[in-house]
Amino acid sequence: MTVTSEPSLPSMQTTVPGPLTNATKSKLDVIFDARTPQMVIDYDKSSGSYLVDIDAAQSPAMISTLVNRPAIGNFPSQQWFNLLRDGPMRAAPPGCTQVFTAQSGSEANELAFKAAFMAYRRKQRGVAPWSEHEQESAMRDQTPGSPDLAILSFENSFHGRGFASLSTTCSKPRCLHEIEHVIDSWHCPVAGIIVEPIQSEGGFGGTGKFWGHERWNLSAPADIVTFSKKAQTAGYFFSDNSLRPDRSYRQFIRKTEWMGDVARVIMCNAVIDEILSENLVEKTARVGEPLHERFATPATRYLDFI
Repeated sequence: MTVTSEPSLPSMQTTVPGPLTNATKSKLDVIFDARTPQMVIDYDKSSGSYLVDIDAAQSPAMISTLVNRPAIGNFPSQQWFNLLRDGPMRAAPPGCTQVFTAQSGSEANELAFKAAFMAYRRKQRGVAPWSEHEQESAMRDQTPGSPDLAILSFENSFHGRGFASLSTTCSKPRCLHEIEHVIDSWHCPVAGIIVEPIQSEGGFGGTGKFWGHERWNLSAPADIVTFSKKAQTAGYFFSDNSLRPDRSYRQFIRKTEWMGDVARVIMCNAVIDEILSENLVEKTARVGEPLHERFATPATRYLDFI
């Protein structure tokens, strides 16, 4: 094993962030919110207490834990764009062009709730800046800074074990004709609707489509698609820039400490490689077709039970 020797002194080759860091951030920002990183790190050249960015600036930072578990929102690797492009983005649902990584399915759902809440409030507020009263009341978790908003879910759905996720696990409405009534009559505004295409994980090919909601033949892409479990990593896909926070750090730090896990994204890439190389989605569809045909008749006959 080759160990890179630790520099004797800090070295600054450019301003921080340097030109290569800025160029890499611009490239990454197409698919991943890159406003928060302070520098892009070359972990191969980093050693001991010294952090080396891709502009070759050497900074003493006590980075041993960062090298093993970097805070992606602050110090992404120079390989982060390629890891996202070759991993989760290869499996992105139709119409989804961006991804926000997380550490678990519950966290992914809660981040998606927060993105929906922020987008909803921006539509209400327009371009007006936050008032001093809004900022002060938000710190006390009171209105108007922290308004009461809701996410509509369906009976028997399960969206995770986090506090915010559990709050959407046991809602009442189950028929489509009830949704509009619930939205209109709910005690606070409904900012989004969370739907589980099939119960117990419908992504990564289990339905004969890569994503279960593709079976619905939607006329427009889903606004947000969360993922976890079989993906080996977690997060959510989206396409509309309004679902990006209007300011940096509003998702990173305040809701997710690390903004995902590089090692799990690498594992996700390997899973996608296997699914695509072995045509597993197509094989699942072929094997599942006769099963679906057999279940269709009793499902129609016993609609109240199935």
